[in-house]
Amino acid sequence: MSTMVTYTEARQNLASLLDKAAMEGEVYIKRRDGQVFVLKPIEPKRSPLDVEGVDLGLSAEEIVAFIAEGRRYSED
Repeated sequence: MSTMVTYTEARQNLASLLDKAAMEGEVYIKRRDGQVFVLKPIEPKRSPLDVEGVDLGLSAEEIVAFIAEGRRYSED
């Protein structure tokens, strides 16, 4: 469940409110006039190609040799 705080509480405890928004997903801040705002973290944008490498234990020469072998034309 999301947390609802007053504007005054938000001003006095901003750091802890940011932590709570990071943990819970969002925090609601209510002003005296009744307006409600949502404070929530923004997900960092990542490229789908941004993946960790895999160590196969192969040298660069071995990788090039495998690629060359795969490109050879065979008449079987």
